[in-house]
Amino acid sequence: MKRAHFITATGTDLGKTWLTAGVAGVCAARGVAVRALKPVMSGYDEASPASSDAGVLLDGSGTAAEVARISPWRFAAPLSPDRAAALEGRAIDFAELVGWCRGEIERNEGLLLIEGIGGVMVPLDERHTVRDLVAALGIPALLVAGTYLGSLSHTLTALAALREVGIVPAAVVLNESAGSTVSVEDAAASLEPHLGAVRLIIVRRDDAAGLEGLADFLTKDLK
Repeated sequence: MKRAHFITATGTDLGKTWLTAGVAGVCAARGVAVRALKPVMSGYDEASPASSDAGVLLDGSGTAAEVARISPWRFAAPLSPDRAAALEGRAIDFAELVGWCRGEIERNEGLLLIEGIGGVMVPLDERHTVRDLVAALGIPALLVAGTYLGSLSHTLTALAALREVGIVPAAVVLNESAGSTVSVEDAAASLEPHLGAVRLIIVRRDDAAGLEGLADFLTKDLK
């Protein structure tokens, strides 16, 4: 059996890469075939590929060639990908991006994790956002959210944006924000009544047990 999930978020710097890499590591340790991709990446330093998000997905040992293999659209400026591309005189061909991702999904064996860039409404070009990519691929999505003050509104807004185009996340992953004045318990208690049938998974900061639980969810019945 094989399975693919798209990892998106309510915004940036919420732990998508840490969660994706962590789950991939748990699955690999269990003997589950797993791959992680980061199709689009900005803020990329060619001199330090291993420290990039894609490098982290490669267990911190990725060479430039290996990073290029899992992250074909790489841009130097730490901006939204549409602007980062424009600064280099480039543009993301959305159809090509969708086609590349579909090809990776088709040839996948085991668990495939596709990590998005930024939040669900980050522009990829003049017409498309990350939400459009999720919709085009048609694979289950995980929405990563934080627990910082204000995160509830951001999370419900992101959910509304996804539902507007028929995307119902497989789960919302509440990833504890560093230094937050809001407890995970309070954030979950406020958020859960608004989720309907969407599952809420809590991962505390640097929580190995939480990663194990997330891996259990993603690999259930996967042989």
